[in-house]
Amino acid sequence: MTAGSFGERLHRALRDRGPLCVGIDPHAALIAAWGLPDDVSGLERFSRTVVEALAGQVAVLKPQSAFFERHGARGVAVLEDVVAEARSAGALVITDAKRGDIGSTMQAYADAYADPRSPLSSDAVTVSPYLGFGSLTPLLDTAERHGTGVFVLALTSNPEAAEVQHARTSSGRTVAGAVLEHVRRRNAGAAPAPLGNVGCVVGATVGRTEEDLDVGGPLLAPGLGAQGAGPDDLRDVFGPALRLVLPAVSREVLGSGPAGSALRESAARLRDACARVIAR
Repeated sequence: MTAGSFGERLHRALRDRGPLCVGIDPHAALIAAWGLPDDVSGLERFSRTVVEALAGQVAVLKPQSAFFERHGARGVAVLEDVVAEARSAGALVITDAKRGDIGSTMQAYADAYADPRSPLSSDAVTVSPYLGFGSLTPLLDTAERHGTGVFVLALTSNPEAAEVQHARTSSGRTVAGAVLEHVRRRNAGAAPAPLGNVGCVVGATVGRTEEDLDVGGPLLAPGLGAQGAGPDDLRDVFGPALRLVLPAVSREVLGSGPAGSALRESAARLRDACARVIAR
């Protein structure tokens, strides 16, 4: 078991390293832009370059599982190495897997991503609640036992999300609002800590919302840079919940590679810009 809860570890990392999560998204176009082959060797060189450049500097790294899975078993082996090496260098790791299922299948995902005995286990994992929030219980319970974090999709920035997330439940609340409330209750039932272990994904590009975003846990906010949001937009989106925000960026930093010095400079610039906006 990793020492301390995820909320405690994240609080320390943000305090010591500043508010930034950098995605490791080795998609084909970006690998090609770095002059690497779109195969396992290119995947490994790309990912290790990012880890070597940033794992000692940024608070959180977030590998997107799909870009590793597309290379089969050898790609997943690279993901295992990325998680281990990034954590060894001091960064927290959120595996962006967006898993969601029911019953024994969800427990299997929990065993894979939230149990430290698994080589895929990281500090936190992203999940989808759209088979019902209760379907996440096996993973939430497993994560709680092991001090692992969970980020639940709530208000994502993709345009297709509105038809589900803005829809109304039988109580009149939006689906996104219901998800936020479930997470709020989950954190309220846990032991007091600077941050709860269960957070939500709320896109930095969603604009102002009437939803109560203070769920007592961290708010992973993708969308900075190439997707159109800037650090100043965080104030408008998150308002009173701004202190909970973990800004996430991918292409804006990765596009400056492959030189490690350029990756570090780009990440530091964004981190400092976010730190000027977020007061903790």
